[in-house]
Amino acid sequence: MSRMGDVLAGFHAAWEFESDSVLIRYERGLRTPKLLSALGERRIPLAAIGRVSLTAGKRGTVVLQAEPRPGADPLMEAAAGQLKEGCDPYRLVLPAERETLAEYYADELRARLTESGPAERFLVDAPEAPLSFKAYDGKASFDGRTVRFRWFWTGASSAKWKAGDQSFAVSALSGVEWRSPEVFEGHLRLLRGEAAPAQADQDPATVVFGLGYGPVHESLPFAAAVLAAVRGRKSAAAVQAAAVPAAAVIAPRRDPADIAERIRHLGELHLAGLVTDEEFSAKKAELLAEL
Repeated sequence: MSRMGDVLAGFHAAWEFESDSVLIRYERGLRTPKLLSALGERRIPLAAIGRVSLTAGKRGTVVLQAEPRPGADPLMEAAAGQLKEGCDPYRLVLPAERETLAEYYADELRARLTESGPAERFLVDAPEAPLSFKAYDGKASFDGRTVRFRWFWTGASSAKWKAGDQSFAVSALSGVEWRSPEVFEGHLRLLRGEAAPAQADQDPATVVFGLGYGPVHESLPFAAAVLAAVRGRKSAAAVQAAAVPAAAVIAPRRDPADIAERIRHLGELHLAGLVTDEEFSAKKAELLAEL
């Protein structure tokens, strides 16, 4: 960008260009897609962007489109290509008369992109917990560490009632599966690395959407936050494991009093002739090494 703080305003959003990121602020008007209004604003690091394009839009508009790298944004990973065009948070629609200005910013962005291919970790922040929404068969809530499903007697299956209300620690999850409420059989399933019932309404780790339940602007940010927490925990565990030196995996030092008692007992066995001189010396040295 020519200078920090440049702003390009379009329909439903404005992009503010910084040296290392783009801050996208979404409008909160009646015509703004509810998902964008719910997101409020998002800071997108340039390292998270893989491609930028400018194309002709509908009815005298142009579209500035940024495409996140695979694995860079938990929201887009959870969406898995199911978002309608108008709800795409990386899409800025502008009047056609701003095409020249939009092309300038598109070129500037392209010149600053240095990363490509899948990202090793999420680079864009997920929506913050706590989050909750009502599905057809229950209420889902997430406090940042635990996902809870509380079943509704009017919608939950007998299988879910028998299982009872559910709580899932992030540490027990391997991912999430979000199926848009705008399609048949929409649901949010928590993945646990084990086989789950084929039918979502029979799975206690799944809440089922329905007409008017689990709307995109509530259930998708929820799914993204859970997915980011799961991936973040795994990454932190991997980093911690890699950082532990080999010496750290040696058994902790024993209590000196315990070692002394074991040597005394070993000495009694030696005096009784139950342990040879060599065995006594070797075992005594082994115990002393644990101090």
